[in-house]
Amino acid sequence: MRRRLVAGLVALEVAGLGGALLLYRAMDRSRDFRYTMQKRFPSILEVYYKSNEWSGIHGIRETDQMAWLSSKN
Repeated sequence: MRRRLVAGLVALEVAGLGGALLLYRAMDRSRDFRYTMQKRFPSILEVYYKSNEWSGIHGIRETDQMAWLSSKN
């Protein structure tokens, strides 16, 4: 019983990590998807920007904001 519970928890954690990786890759590849995330889930987009800044990748947030502002005009 305990072994099945631990296996289930490990599988759930692996699925969560896989989902987070897929979400990160989708945001990394598409500015339009980041715009959708900004409208629906701004806290998740903030985590994306912060993780890139922590890893040394700067300027994505500013580039997105400039592109979104210029598309509105």
